[in-house]
Amino acid sequence: MSSNSNNDLGEFLRDYAEWEINAFLWISLITITYLLLNKVVNLLRLWNHARKIPGPPSSSFYGHSRLLSRQRLTEVLAESHEKYGSIVKLWLGPTKLLVSVKEPGLIKEMLLKAEDKLPLTGKAFHLAFGQSSLFASSFDKVQKKRESLAMELNGRLLERGNINYAKIVDSVMERIYEIMGKGSINCRMASQQMAFTMLGTTIFGDAFLAWSKATIYEELLMTIARDACFWASYRVTPFWKRGFWRYQHLCTKLKCLTQDIVQPCRRNCKLFCNIDQGSHNETVNAGLEAAFGGPSCSDVLKPDNVLSLELNGHLNVKEEPCGNIMGVMYHGCLTTAGLVGNILERLATHQEIQDKIYSEIIMARNGSVKEDETSVDKMLLLLATIYESARLLPAGPLLQRCSLKDDLTLKNGVTIPAGAVLVVPVQLVQMDKCSWGSDAKQFNPYRFLSETGSQSDQAHSTSFAGATDEHMDPGKGSFVLNNPNDNAAFLPFGSGSRACIGQKFIIQGVATLFASLLERYEIRLQPGSENNPKPTMDNCVFQLLRSPKIVFVRRNS
Repeated sequence: MSSNSNNDLGEFLRDYAEWEINAFLWISLITITYLLLNKVVNLLRLWNHARKIPGPPSSSFYGHSRLLSRQRLTEVLAESHEKYGSIVKLWLGPTKLLVSVKEPGLIKEMLLKAEDKLPLTGKAFHLAFGQSSLFASSFDKVQKKRESLAMELNGRLLERGNINYAKIVDSVMERIYEIMGKGSINCRMASQQMAFTMLGTTIFGDAFLAWSKATIYEELLMTIARDACFWASYRVTPFWKRGFWRYQHLCTKLKCLTQDIVQPCRRNCKLFCNIDQGSHNETVNAGLEAAFGGPSCSDVLKPDNVLSLELNGHLNVKEEPCGNIMGVMYHGCLTTAGLVGNILERLATHQEIQDKIYSEIIMARNGSVKEDETSVDKMLLLLATIYESARLLPAGPLLQRCSLKDDLTLKNGVTIPAGAVLVVPVQLVQMDKCSWGSDAKQFNPYRFLSETGSQSDQAHSTSFAGATDEHMDPGKGSFVLNNPNDNAAFLPFGSGSRACIGQKFIIQGVATLFASLLERYEIRLQPGSENNPKPTMDNCVFQLLRSPKIVFVRRNS
């Protein structure tokens, strides 16, 4: 009896184990089949939606990869838009759809609805600076922090008088003269110095100007910026590559340097109060501090520092210490340096514009109540020059967005499937004659100025095209500055839900920096470089040449 019972029990256990294994295999098979069918359905759905979007025919299963290997993407888009209209598609692969939108009205609608960014963007920041929800691809993850940052930047706009731009110019010129003593300097090198010093002082305070490791920090930041997208392009993080670990070592050094400058800023800028000594608060504050590389809410004297943007409860304790600070420095330096470099080049090659801006600065200075106070809001030609420089050379040739979850249906009836890469060819849009007139490809800051009529208090409504400098001169007549955002084709700072929330802050900062610089220095092309070839347009694409060499000449008065 006992032997039979044991045999029955053993047989039952074997049958049960066999049943369990079969059940597991069936569940796995069903799950895998479901996932594969779901991918197939999504792929068929993608193909069906894409079939209704105009674009060049694809003769290969791999899409237009051969076409893109022979021409730059912007050139391909220029030709496609000319032939197929304001919305065109390109296949980057059998499952990767790119949709380009050129018509300003549709661009505005698309950028309002497409709130997400490509995952590659968030991955680049994550590899370089650690986990950070400020630069995530999903809009849902960044919305609250963007709102907090916008509030802080608006507060900083009201308090921009606390930043001593004269000290920034002195620090920049000391470094520039040091470089010029060893050789020459071009617009790109000078702009990097100006952007880095301005942004560093804005974030860290005056202590940044006296920081002995600032040059090392700048070199590390630029090196990491150059290689970030390369390492992020790998589908799987390349742990097996030695170069990746060298890159990670540089990122670690940057984090240590960031923490090094954060400490003196806490003391010198008086940004922090005494920490609550309670054990619970210490634990919470330490977690919050690690989340954004700064103090918790109880440690800040608002609104002395832009980096208190991480407050108001929108924190993630998993984030890398100082990660968001480094992210802001990284992104801000790249975009601001590009804008500053283009302004330097325009001023050096258009001396008459520079002379009129200098007259504006002197007039504003003479009209200031305080000796050290100059309002850039009165320097209309300077602001117009900044806008025009940003229009002619945006931060990048393409503005990229995507909708990770939902399809987008535009007002013209075109439906763009979820997951498609949405791009705006910014260079094409911002040099389109339909939006900017026949002189769209030329540098003309007067397009952003309108003359006030002598017999009316209302400004004459001038378009963003065709204004000239024949009758526009500071001190003669009255002018108003057109809001560039009234033109839907003005996109150097993006538009819609993911537009640059620092646009006003950067414009005001750059304008104040140049006002302080031009008051004391004149920007000229280096002797012998006047006849160098200028940037040109080729198939509606702005062709960049080597950055011109410049010199800074101190003014006599």
